[in-house]
Formats: sequence, C-alpha cells, structure tokens
Amino acid sequence: MVTKLVVTADDFGADIAVNEAVEAAHQDGILTAASLMVGAPAVADAVARARRNPGLGVGLHLVLVEGRPVLPAGEVRDLVGPDGLFRTDMARLGLAIALSPAVRRQVRAEIAAQFAAFAATGLACDHVNAHKHFHVHPMIGAILLDEAARHGVRAIRAPVEPGRPRGSGWLAAPFARALRSRARARGLTAPDQVYGLAHSGHMTAARIADAVAALPEGLSELYLHPAMLDDFPGHGPGYRHRAEFDGLVTPAAREAVAARGARLGSFTDFLEVAA
Repeated sequence: MVTKLVVTADDFGADIAVNEAVEAAHQDGILTAASLMVGAPAVADAVARARRNPGLGVGLHLVLVEGRPVLPAGEVRDLVGPDGLFRTDMARLGLAIALSPAVRRQVRAEIAAQFAAFAATGLACDHVNAHKHFHVHPMIGAILLDEAARHGVRAIRAPVEPGRPRGSGWLAAPFARALRSRARARGLTAPDQVYGLAHSGHMTAARIADAVAALPEGLSELYLHPAMLDDFPGHGPGYRHRAEFDGLVTPAAREAVAARGARLGSFTDFLEVAA
C-alpha cells in the first residue's frame, strides 16, 4: 500500500485572511484541499481563488452552527437564534434534531440548500465535511450522505484520529467511526485516519511534522485552520491561525512529506488513481 495524504484547510470563505492563506499555502506549501463555507462573508473571493488554482480540491464545509444559514432564517427557525445566525449550543441543538421531526426537516432543507449553493459555484466538489464535525451526529450524517449521493460527491471526512481522544473527543469518537462505516457502505471514500482534532487550531510546524512522520499506509487527512491573521471576524478562540499557515509553507513540511514517502493530493486525485 501507498501512504497518501490530503492536507485540508477548513473555513475557506470565512474571511479574506483565510482565503489568502489557503491560496498561498496551496501554491507555496503542502495544502492540497479546502472546505468551502458557502454562506460565509468572503465566499465569492474564495470561489475566485479556487478557479485560478484548479489543482486545489475544494469541498463543502457544511455549517449548521456558528454561522449564517443559506436559507432565510424563517425557514430554519429552530436552527437559529434571534439574530438569524445559527445557534451555538450544539448539545441542545443535537438533542432537538434527534427528538423533533420538524427540526430534522429544517436541517434537511438547509443541507440541500448548501449543496445547491456549492453546485452554483461551478466548482467540482472534492469532498464534504462539517463545521465543528457536527456531521458525526447520526441524523445529520444520514442526511449529509443522502445529499452527497444525490450530488455525486465521492469523499467525506470521518474524523477518526489515531490515539486516545482528548477532552470531550472520546464522546464523538464512536460516532465518527460509525460515520466512516456508513459512508464506505454507501460507496464514499473516507480517510483511514484524520489528524488535527487533538490540536485543532494549534497545528504548528512541529505538530505537522510529527503527524506526517507518523503517517501509516493508506489514506490520511490532515486538516487545519490557516489564516494570515489570528484575529478576524469568526476566528477560532485562541486559535493560532497564522502559525498553522506558517507550518504549511515552511520547507520542513515538504521535507517531512518526502522523508515519509507520502503522496500528496486532493481526494479527487486519489479517487482518480483508484479508478
């Protein structure tokens, strides 16, 4: 088997500072993919950058929390707060989705709208995942898999990280493994392992090198949140966005990939090889 690695930037479209980092890290570093927030403020700029970088695999970063819906707030009233933005109380929202068919209908409608918005960009959809990994929720995941199949999307992130989960990660781990199994049963590609969960927002150059050095054979994904600034609207609290960008473009990153003998690419690159 070959060691294959997709290096993904999440939150593409969130801000110009993110978009600039994605483009530079793809051109000058090891970044191979980006996940697009179709309802985010800088989405038009992100799409323009994606078009001039055809080697960048752009996928859908589904947002159901901490963002703005694509549908009018009145159509997803149980998913948003008084300000019209998605709720931030993931645990309570997750419970409402599990218990209420009406809330699930709103989730299905919003997910369909985000897939449609991505399709309207004209970009090929390299993969799909979700902000805060909310798609490990079994009912969100089921809807997402339905829409992925409808739109011909062939790859999904199932956030299964090697090692012992940190903090509340142990709660999500079994759901992530279940999502990976369900996705593969439906013919989608899911990475064998994903790196970046334990140190989300803090994937420095040293941690990137450590992750690459530990890559097993098979398909892995390393995801980050690079940006040219640490402080921009919607930035992750305490996240070292600039350090993550620096880690992607340092020569040591390419040296680590070469030393491990890993092949870099987007999900589509590896799907085409398999075909």
